[in-house]
Amino acid sequence: MIYLACPYSHRDPAVREARFHAANRLAARLMEGGHVVFSPLSMSHPIEGHMSEIHDTDWWMRIGLAFMENCASCVVVAVDGWETSKGVAIEIAWFKARGLPVSFMSALPQ
Repeated sequence: MIYLACPYSHRDPAVREARFHAANRLAARLMEGGHVVFSPLSMSHPIEGHMSEIHDTDWWMRIGLAFMENCASCVVVAVDGWETSKGVAIEIAWFKARGLPVSFMSALPQ
């Protein structure tokens, strides 16, 4: 299973929404290519809208870790902000520390 890492946190809700859609586009493309994908942003963004508060990266990483433990690789959604994302840095480091592959892909339709 592929773990799809994507930056999310941003003060502008439009940026968060764009990142959500970028993750969904890439997840769909990978799935249509025959891969099994877990996209934490695809799951958490809609759920967060029903929560009483917006949770921080550390809170969401606790949930993501449970899924990361079942994934064989990580694909980073290469959108603006991935290089400075605390969550993406944690995810990349986690996979690399275990000798699991990390790759980068564009979310643009092909």
